[in-house]
Amino acid sequence: MPYQAPLRDFSFLLGDVIDIDRYSNVPGFADASFDLVQQVLEEGARFAEGVIAPINRTGDQEGCKWNPDNTVVTPKGWKEAYHQMVEAGWNALSSDPEYGGQGMPAVVSMAFGQMTAAASAAFSMYPGLTHGVYSALHANGSDEQKAKYLPKLVSGEWGGTMNLTEPQCGTDLGLIRTKAVPQADGSYRITGQKIWISSGEHDFTDNIIHLVLARIEGAPAGVKGISLFVVPKFLVNPDGTLGERNNAKCAGLEHKMGIHGNATAVMVYEDAKGWLVGQENQGLRGMFVMMNEARLGTGLQGLSIGTAAYQAAVEFAKDRLQGRSLTGPKNPDGPADPIIVHPDVRRMLMDSKALIEGGRAFVLWTALHADLQRSPDEAVRTKAEDYMGLLTPVLKAYLTDRGFHVASLAMQVHGGSGYTEHFPASQYLRDARITMIYEGANGIQALDLVGRKLAANGGRAIMSFFGEIDGFVAENGSDEAIKPFVEALAATKAKLQDGTFWLMQNGVQNPDNAGAASTDYLTLFGLTCLAYMWAMMAKAAQAKVAAGDADPFYAEKLTTARYFVERVLPDADAHLAKMKTGSATMMALSAEAF
Repeated sequence: MPYQAPLRDFSFLLGDVIDIDRYSNVPGFADASFDLVQQVLEEGARFAEGVIAPINRTGDQEGCKWNPDNTVVTPKGWKEAYHQMVEAGWNALSSDPEYGGQGMPAVVSMAFGQMTAAASAAFSMYPGLTHGVYSALHANGSDEQKAKYLPKLVSGEWGGTMNLTEPQCGTDLGLIRTKAVPQADGSYRITGQKIWISSGEHDFTDNIIHLVLARIEGAPAGVKGISLFVVPKFLVNPDGTLGERNNAKCAGLEHKMGIHGNATAVMVYEDAKGWLVGQENQGLRGMFVMMNEARLGTGLQGLSIGTAAYQAAVEFAKDRLQGRSLTGPKNPDGPADPIIVHPDVRRMLMDSKALIEGGRAFVLWTALHADLQRSPDEAVRTKAEDYMGLLTPVLKAYLTDRGFHVASLAMQVHGGSGYTEHFPASQYLRDARITMIYEGANGIQALDLVGRKLAANGGRAIMSFFGEIDGFVAENGSDEAIKPFVEALAATKAKLQDGTFWLMQNGVQNPDNAGAASTDYLTLFGLTCLAYMWAMMAKAAQAKVAAGDADPFYAEKLTTARYFVERVLPDADAHLAKMKTGSATMMALSAEAF
């Protein structure tokens, strides 16, 4: 069975849990009624299932091919699929109508993004990075740059990339060496090498717009001296036509563990012509728009790969005959029972289902707050901005970690079959692994959370989050039908609050304590977020059941919620206990002892 988009779940989340029709006063929502959004996502599902999913496996097998003339050929059928996407307008879904976009809310584009990333993670990266360039230029570019580049980035006629990493530095961008030399005409000559540039070269589009971090001659050392430049593959003439080829070339492709269909390029700039975006030495601020969007997209990607892997595991578990049920044959006319009858297989599938469905809600709920940053209500805007800063590292790291875990469980369900290339489990596992590394490795996300995000604005964001959960608990604690979910949420939130206060006290005294606790703290935070999602979903599902709705979807949702509370959420205790041991034992051995 090929990938199937979870349209029923999207309908439940957007209509019953989030209730997007409540937000008609927020820009983008007035013309995005629930009924219209359902129609959009139904069409999106047809595109993901019918156009993208069929080329995922062949793209993994063929990969991209680099030619000595610095061009790249993508897998068979990929260029045609991309052109279908452009012609259908999917690239423009949530972009500004002033530049040709459709102006749909981010919560809608994030739902569509889950479908395309599940259908093919590698394929979805091409339009995803292009939208990131659009967002960075939309936020920081000059009027001239916006007019020149945004319309064709929005339409997908041109592609986009971000160029940060260099051979000698990844996370520590203060070490970059790419230089920018100012020219008399206001442009700059960019010289340097960038590595691991996703979608750096391909045959989808006539032009690729690179956003490049570089250091202007004489700039301060470290991150305070980094500037951001737009460097097109082909220069753009005043009338919008393409001019001469810029000296920005793909010198080769990385040979990778997964996402073979995406061209991960080594980019070489030799006096390439570029233009400053924003202010000198403020490049990181400008690039963070794209980086944060990419982090949310990577969290979505990890979740989506896990979704596809889970679907494949369910299909295999229903078909594979092996052994008999412990409580008696369930397939008495056959030689054995399907392995889905075995409790340990159910454990893996239920773990996956609880994590995937909770993560799906977390992605859409977070995307809603991205939209609420444009609310006419200042208090709502402030809260939304705080949440986006606080939750981005949690969503990126927790969902990619759990997405890879689900892909690993899917391989285990497949058994030896999963370890072969005859089944899709191997590709999902390989593709998922990179999501924990790129766009800021998960350990870096954890350090960012405890080192920057918790303390921002005097801890306003985390206290607002705690307050929201307390409000939900107070409002729903007396409802006996959902009491187990509300109580579990309250208990987990208390653990997260305990861990937060421990960090405040012990991290200041010894920064290694914060570093040693960071990953466990982030995981505890992720569990709390999913506990909140499941409590909200249980409330919405129970309301349907109480109203007499006999759709089994709601009863199944409540069962999965109970499983999450009983079998997944207890991990919160272990993470709190581990983080509170501090750093002493972790840092005790000398480097020579390893």
